[in-house]
Amino acid sequence: MLTLALAALRTRWTALIGTFVALALGVGLTATMGLGLASTFDAPDRKPQRFAASPVVVKGIATLTVRVRRGPSTAHVTRRLAHPHPVDIKLLRDLAALGPLARDGQDVGGGPDAVGVDAPVAEVRRVVGDRAEVLTGDERRRADPVTARDAEALSAVNALLGTAGSVAAFVSVFVVASTFAFAVALRRREFGLLRTAGATPGQLRRLLLVEAAVVGTLASAAGCALGDWGAPHLARLLVDGGMAPSWFTIHPTAWPLHTAFWTGLTVALTGVWAASRRAGRTGPAEALREADIDAGVLPPVRRLLGFALLAGAGFLMTKSLVTDPSGLLKRKTYMTQPMVLITGVALLAPLLVRPVTRLLRLPGATGMLVRANAAASLRRTAAVAAPVLIAVALAGSVPGSAMTVARARGAEAREHTRADLVVTGADLEVRRIPGAMLSASASTAVFVREEGTALIEAEARAVDDAKTLAAVERLPVVAGDVRDLDDRSIVVNEEWEQHTVGATVRVWLGDGRPVSLRIAAVLAIGTGNNGAYVTAANAPTAPVDRIDVRLTPGADRTAVAAALHGTGGTVRSTQQWLAATHPRSSPQTRLGLLVVLGIALVYTAIALANTLLMAGSVRSAELGALRLAGATRTRVLGIVAGETLLAVALGAALGMAVTAVNLAGLGAALASLSAPVTVSVEWPVVGAAAGVCTVVAVAAAMLPRAVRRR
Repeated sequence: MLTLALAALRTRWTALIGTFVALALGVGLTATMGLGLASTFDAPDRKPQRFAASPVVVKGIATLTVRVRRGPSTAHVTRRLAHPHPVDIKLLRDLAALGPLARDGQDVGGGPDAVGVDAPVAEVRRVVGDRAEVLTGDERRRADPVTARDAEALSAVNALLGTAGSVAAFVSVFVVASTFAFAVALRRREFGLLRTAGATPGQLRRLLLVEAAVVGTLASAAGCALGDWGAPHLARLLVDGGMAPSWFTIHPTAWPLHTAFWTGLTVALTGVWAASRRAGRTGPAEALREADIDAGVLPPVRRLLGFALLAGAGFLMTKSLVTDPSGLLKRKTYMTQPMVLITGVALLAPLLVRPVTRLLRLPGATGMLVRANAAASLRRTAAVAAPVLIAVALAGSVPGSAMTVARARGAEAREHTRADLVVTGADLEVRRIPGAMLSASASTAVFVREEGTALIEAEARAVDDAKTLAAVERLPVVAGDVRDLDDRSIVVNEEWEQHTVGATVRVWLGDGRPVSLRIAAVLAIGTGNNGAYVTAANAPTAPVDRIDVRLTPGADRTAVAAALHGTGGTVRSTQQWLAATHPRSSPQTRLGLLVVLGIALVYTAIALANTLLMAGSVRSAELGALRLAGATRTRVLGIVAGETLLAVALGAALGMAVTAVNLAGLGAALASLSAPVTVSVEWPVVGAAAGVCTVVAVAAAMLPRAVRRR
């Protein structure tokens, strides 16, 4: 069997080269993303920079640790405080008595956030006790501001590569499996002859599985080499794009390559398994008859799986809308959830080919042949439409969802303010200004333990006066009154576990202090920007970073703006502030979308070319018959191009249908969250994806020797 399989591979390598390339590229993409993801877990050791000359660093408490339940036991969860504690004056005096102190002027809340101490560590620990943290050795780098920034950057890279890896794995598995199945379908005449010669169904299945094992092994090995080469280039792209720290590089790690290799081999064997069973069950005469006309291309199992996936996609979306609509607004969700719907639609695509072709009225004899060939060759038409479906669906769903959420947030911020001017800065000085009502606020956070199992950090703003806040802002209040906010209360949103007006909620403030506050008002969830509100007394160390200004009737706008410059911040109109703080998308988000869509588009384009080259390599007899019947070379090329364009159009239409469903679900989620519904489709991106697929498909359809020689 192995000898026969190797002989078949030597004689049919041109038909299998597309499968090899598709699998190698899929394994390469998976390996690249896996190597990048592994490198985010293994950051290189970096020497302390800020207090490198001090043997001991004393750092103010900057974290909150709370006990939560983890099944039958408990665990401690740590979160970074919004307002770290400084090293206070008394502690500084005690430390100075031990030895020289190193300070660099970086203060928080009226004191240094950390100091270097030149003294024995045991003496320092004795003096400090639980008033601060004592860092020695490499732990001293925790006092470096760059450490926290690098951790946040690595977290963003981790999320991006995880999502991109999921998309790459989905696209590669989907395309490779369909490519293998199509390659097997093209060999039905060969299988018919083998069955006529006495080959048993089991022998046919083993032949195909051995071929798939050989091709899968070679392609997976090539893909691992490709991934090992491409991972450093991906790292440089992330560094140059500002997503990853400047020191981020790829570390040699074996497990991503092993994972990619064995996944590729498994996909190859799985992709050919179903087709091999179908080939083995087909009798000799039936196989020879089906070599020219597709019949029964949608087995019951595939039909059942397709409808099950469509039902699953509908269930997931409905469940999210009912239980957690805000989850649909998260990037991880709207990047990965379309995959279930795409797979279901692609599996059922052959059902749509004949109904679509019947509806078309293409002119002339060429149009008639295009319709007839597309309807007769369901496998070829569906195999061409599938990569286009993936490219267009992802190009429509992913950027469209990101733009929809971004525009909704901007519209929501616009609806929620009555301010005429907005002042922003790091530490603003609040003063009374004639002709203006000023609502000063500071960024802070509160922490709440929900259901005893999770410590949730909620963004919040600390305001000077609740009545002024209500006059300047148009908050989406669903219960209570914002004007009732005082030092013993809090404003929350509906996403909180406890959101009943008058109820008491136990929280930890931004500086870690535990308090019990009464709920004064409840806000709608919205797009996620409707955070909590507390008074300035509950965030005493938070510096004012925003002043919303509403002009009184008859006030001189120019004079008020000039007076506001004395606050030390940037004075802008509300429209200018919204444009600056609520952009369509950040550069990092655009880079992430570019990586994900680039992977999908490049891979599907190559898979599309492979499919058409394989299909063209077995059409010599068909196209030759057309020439013998009197068709000119131009008409033959027109028929081939027309069939290709019809399949591409079908894939694009299905992709847009998937996009419409996904964006409709997102719009319903925004509506249920009382947020502005601003559904948006990035038509240039969708058009580019469809255009690339069209050009690649038509070019690949014209290349086979069978077309050029006729």
